[in-house]
Amino acid sequence: MKHISSLIAATMLSATPALAADVVIGVPNWPSVAATANVLKVVIEDNLGLEVELQNGTNPIVFEAMDKGSMHAHPEVWMPNQQNLHDTYVKDKGSVVMNSNGVEAFQGICVPKATAEEHNIKSINDLTDPDKAAVFDTNGDGRGEIWIGAPGWASTNVEKIRAKSYGYGELMELTESDETLAYANLDNAIKAGKPWVGFCYTPHYVFVLHDLQILEEPAHDPSGWKVVQPTDDPAWLDKSSAAMAWDTAYLHLHYAKAIEEQHPEVAKLFANMKLDTDAVSAMTYALVVDKKDPAEYAKEWVSENEDQVLDWLSQ
Repeated sequence: MKHISSLIAATMLSATPALAADVVIGVPNWPSVAATANVLKVVIEDNLGLEVELQNGTNPIVFEAMDKGSMHAHPEVWMPNQQNLHDTYVKDKGSVVMNSNGVEAFQGICVPKATAEEHNIKSINDLTDPDKAAVFDTNGDGRGEIWIGAPGWASTNVEKIRAKSYGYGELMELTESDETLAYANLDNAIKAGKPWVGFCYTPHYVFVLHDLQILEEPAHDPSGWKVVQPTDDPAWLDKSSAAMAWDTAYLHLHYAKAIEEQHPEVAKLFANMKLDTDAVSAMTYALVVDKKDPAEYAKEWVSENEDQVLDWLSQ
């Protein structure tokens, strides 16, 4: 790859970005978005000669920052999870643009296959059975625990809605934690032969590491999927209902429309970037399982995928 030589600065931790760099990319708190953000940083710095800064932030913060021009991209927006933010900033305000090349994704609830077989747990409705829900009780309080996602994820709010709608929210403690901790708990549970249940999604390395059973659910029906986010209504949980499977999700890069005039070559890259599910899964595996540094991994990835990157830059 031409001009690939510069070292990548460490990811900044401030959620309030300052425009010290030419391009600022938002980085929410999951592994694959860190990988793609660093890949974009390498491509821009080594091929377009611009300085790129990575800034941590939640989905709403990154979207608001793109609207104001203090951030320029969100590398991995889950749709329809972030539909409300997409509608506000892409459809209504027109200040943000969506890359049309989505990466297909799945979301649901999983248990280790050994747990599913031992306790005959096949369907999400099994969690509404007090005896089966109690299988997942790890602290002796009589209520099972289910990991529903990390704080700040839109999907975590949806899982609260689904738990209420199915009814297992009354029997189980809905736990939130960073996914690294959650999947470490899964790994420990499997090694100890103990039950675990929680949110799972693809693309993700966890399906490579473990034999997981995805719990069966009624098929997704758009007419019955009533999801309101807390950012839209204080009474969001009461007004929401979703006793069914998630629809197929897609991950889309979103970027500030203003960059089309500020740095049109960057806007072209943002519009053309395209990955697939296998590539994103491999990225998460490299960062979490192989424990590669995101910046160093990004340099390796760009060097090994030169033709693909040149295609993003030249379309």
